[in-house]
Amino acid sequence: MFSPLRPIYPVAGIREIENTLIPSARPPLMERAGRAAAEDAVRLIMDRPGPILIACGPGNNGGDGFVMARQLTQAGREIVVAFAGAADRLPAEAAKAHADYLAIGGTIVSDLPAAPANGWALVVDALFGIGLGRPIEGRYATWIQTLNAQPGPRMALDVPSGLDADTGQPLGATFRATHTTTFIALKPGLLTNDGPDYCGEISVQRIDIDAPAWLPPRGHAVAPSLFRAHLQPRPRNTHKGIYGDAGILGGNAGMVGAALLAGRAALWLGTGRVYVGLLDDNGPAVDFAHPELMLRRARALPERLSALAVGPGLGTQSTSASLLAAALQRTIPVLLDADALNLSGADATLREMLAARTAPTVLTPHPAEAGRMLGVDTASVQADRLHAALEIAAQFKALVVLKGCGSIVATPDGRWFINGTGHPGMASAGMGDVLTGLIVGLLAQGWPAESALIAGVHLHGAAADRLAREGIGPIGLTASETIDAARGVFNGWLIEAQRDPRQAGAAPFRPGR
Repeated sequence: MFSPLRPIYPVAGIREIENTLIPSARPPLMERAGRAAAEDAVRLIMDRPGPILIACGPGNNGGDGFVMARQLTQAGREIVVAFAGAADRLPAEAAKAHADYLAIGGTIVSDLPAAPANGWALVVDALFGIGLGRPIEGRYATWIQTLNAQPGPRMALDVPSGLDADTGQPLGATFRATHTTTFIALKPGLLTNDGPDYCGEISVQRIDIDAPAWLPPRGHAVAPSLFRAHLQPRPRNTHKGIYGDAGILGGNAGMVGAALLAGRAALWLGTGRVYVGLLDDNGPAVDFAHPELMLRRARALPERLSALAVGPGLGTQSTSASLLAAALQRTIPVLLDADALNLSGADATLREMLAARTAPTVLTPHPAEAGRMLGVDTASVQADRLHAALEIAAQFKALVVLKGCGSIVATPDGRWFINGTGHPGMASAGMGDVLTGLIVGLLAQGWPAESALIAGVHLHGAAADRLAREGIGPIGLTASETIDAARGVFNGWLIEAQRDPRQAGAAPFRPGR
């Protein structure tokens, strides 16, 4: 569970590492990549007979494919290589890989052949690599459409052709892989936006390169290792006052449920006391399903809170704006979600107050809310999710999670993380409110804001994943159901953290009765 951190590099970072190593690398990087891809292919189709089709492009990605073809041919597999380019126009290393494949008796066809009667054992996309910056058209677009129609395993080398390796945006015709073997390190486009739908299962082949030793990464994949140090057992001699007072401000008319969901999530994660301040004058005085929550009118939230979340069901009326302004003046960690973000994006005074805060600030926008904060449309945010998240973090000096497929956590100093937990069943009402409650619950318990945000985002998706494994969802999963699952996953992490040898010396965790 507490595996080593996995770095993520944009294309520019990968190119910098490659350009540093290529002159002296022995064996050459292309040879290493092609061999690693061949090994992945053997594992993938070990029990699957029949020929393998490798479609090679006119650049170095095609060179990786030629090396792979040579390795598999030498291993006794039947290989068909399709290559429509001119050998004398290939880059030097790719030209050598092409020649080496022919030298062992390999054959090349200039167009995609018809599939054999029993289908291909595997089709491999070695057309274009990480540097593609324009839509694929013409012959190669037709090839991709044909490859995508094959019923068996479909493997991409480094990144599916047509997918932007930095943004996860498909550029016209795009190969849809069931498996992607990527080299050196992860790329952001594999993990966010449309990337996961095109990449399938991802295998990272480092090809004997310790990337962080050559270039310290700014990005990492989210994993419990990032917040393991805060997964500590509670002392037996304890009381609720030790675990903080969380406030939830929201719940306007018709939206009380949003605030209650956030409050329940904070409570279920072990917060000592949870206060829910409702704007709806006709709102309930007690949550009969969970009377542990302390409900108040919005202006009656206690002054002495450990952390405050503003936004679930807040609304955008003038009263909401004034309550938000007051919250921003508090010297405690504050989380803004939903209408608190919309109000901040539309009001210059609130924007200035937000950026001027010195206490920790956490922002949790979905793409449309992010667009409002940046003054752009949603499509612009989605076109480069990483850039948008980093821009919001820098502008408002806040920790940010840009929600969506491959949620991106960004810090004001330019570091970033991509989360891989969760599934499409989470696209339902109230999920963001639960996330808000999980994060503010950890903030109230004294977790550092960055760790609380990363852990809350990862936990939220992990809870939904657990439910799906148990047959609850993914379709039809409700936000309420994830709250109890999050508690279970979190307690499992605590137990595992105490078993981890890297936590030597920590007191054993004893679950409460």
